[in-house]
Amino acid sequence: MKVLHLDSSSLGAVSVSRQIGAAVAAELAGASGSVVYRDLTAQPIAHLDGNLIAAMRPAPGATPPEDAAVKAELALNETLLAELFASEAIVIGAPMYNFSVPSQLKAWIDRVAQAGRTFRYGASGPEGLVGDRKVVIVSSRGGKYAGMPFEAALDHQEAYLRGVLGFFGIKDVTVIRAEGIGMGPEARDAAIAAALAQVDGLTAAA
Repeated sequence: MKVLHLDSSSLGAVSVSRQIGAAVAAELAGASGSVVYRDLTAQPIAHLDGNLIAAMRPAPGATPPEDAAVKAELALNETLLAELFASEAIVIGAPMYNFSVPSQLKAWIDRVAQAGRTFRYGASGPEGLVGDRKVVIVSSRGGKYAGMPFEAALDHQEAYLRGVLGFFGIKDVTVIRAEGIGMGPEARDAAIAAALAQVDGLTAAA
């Protein structure tokens, strides 16, 4: 299986989402598959600015951009889209930062969320163009949110990612979650162990 693996944690070697995400990517790829790895923190993608947005959404009759920096960013967009469409499975390492996703991951989403490429608007509304493929969201959280009425209302991480992926037409989404990792060493170890225990069954379900 061809796997696209995205990491977005800023914590490096001590990151829980990176540890679990690596295990997930290896499991999905297997011995005969391949992994395209993109570390969105080590090699951050620039956030959208006015010049890039204008180049990505040119007005009718507009001339192509001549600025070398904008051309380079447009070329990066094509690389990111090619990686996305070439994948058969996607692993998204997504720690919760202040109830949402890291800005590095949001920057990647902003580059691939392109009308006419990953979605389009038709007579019956939006239509995803990516095509269904398996996605595993590796979610790490300092507190506990799943099933907690007040805390769940603050979840703009998993819910947001599910929404974006669904908008792209991706419905096969699995969340492997490590919660409570900020609640002490024992809670952290238990959360990691529980998450890693879910990895073995992914290939059978792929």
